[in-house]
Amino acid sequence: MNLEKLLATPHKRFNPLLREWLLVSPQRTERPWQGKVEQPPAAPSITYDTSCYLCPGNQRAGGRQTPRYSETYVFENDFPALLPEAEPLQYEKNGLLVARTDRGLCRVLCFSPRHDLTIPRMNARELRGVVDAWAEQFSSLAQIPWVRHVQIFENRGELMGASNPHPHCQIWANATLPNLPAREDESLRAYRAEKHSCLLCDYLQLELQRNERIVCQNDAFVVVVPFWAVWPFETLILSKRHVPSLDQLHSGERDLLGDILRRITIRYDNLFETAFPYSMGFHQRPTDGQPHESWHLHAHYFPPLLRSATVRKFMVGYELLASPQRDLTPESAAARLLAAGETHYLARAANENQRRK
Repeated sequence: MNLEKLLATPHKRFNPLLREWLLVSPQRTERPWQGKVEQPPAAPSITYDTSCYLCPGNQRAGGRQTPRYSETYVFENDFPALLPEAEPLQYEKNGLLVARTDRGLCRVLCFSPRHDLTIPRMNARELRGVVDAWAEQFSSLAQIPWVRHVQIFENRGELMGASNPHPHCQIWANATLPNLPAREDESLRAYRAEKHSCLLCDYLQLELQRNERIVCQNDAFVVVVPFWAVWPFETLILSKRHVPSLDQLHSGERDLLGDILRRITIRYDNLFETAFPYSMGFHQRPTDGQPHESWHLHAHYFPPLLRSATVRKFMVGYELLASPQRDLTPESAAARLLAAGETHYLARAANENQRRK
């Protein structure tokens, strides 16, 4: 069947990474909105904030002092969700009440000493510093004998629960494989066993051939709104080379990863001319010492905004009780991100003001 016919009617799409279905309801995009309207916070406009825990030289909430760092800065989270020395405990009753301790490490990585410098406004050198820090953290944590998974993620903006506006991300290392990476691992291994190829390599080739959902690309990475996207403007970053983790990227690929991150986040900001909120994270091979040949490096962007900077998507009702559901088709979302352009709207405004002078 031609995809165009499906785009005019409710239909289900399959996510091969998580092996679950989602409902797409394109006929609902014109429904009126009388729900909650957010007040988008203004992006930081100062390079240093005396009250910011993450700015160089300031005291953090836990009492420790942040050094006067000049590039990226990594430190152990003062309020970690996981503890490295957690006592191994288990609890079980009839197979229904089951619990056990989980061991781990939690770190914070500040992208830059500047309070206002986010990924879409960073230059190539600054972005390379961030990518190198990610790769170094993944590599060093993977060498800890009991660490089985390293999750690098960024929550950008108050809508995504970021507790501090200073540009930063978090790195959590677990002694066990968390739910979603475990499901992806199972899917990737099953596909390789059946097809003798990589699920994401094959998917990437389909997207490149069809060019229906690709937003941008360079010589090493592609940004696509996945066929199975749940969030309105969700995107997936795929490495063009079959590589399992950040530490395996060569120098040129690290530069190009910084480039593609800047380009997609500029498009996000341009979409509604706001500091676009999102949760973003890398999925990489487990760190149990096995080769994991089925794993293919990728990153997920999950942004909540739906119609404007003040209207967001809520996961409620049917999504919580039955199945993920979206109205805007992935193809329409890709077209809008493609049209958003890669000159940041703040730079456009500054250029316009300069021209008027």
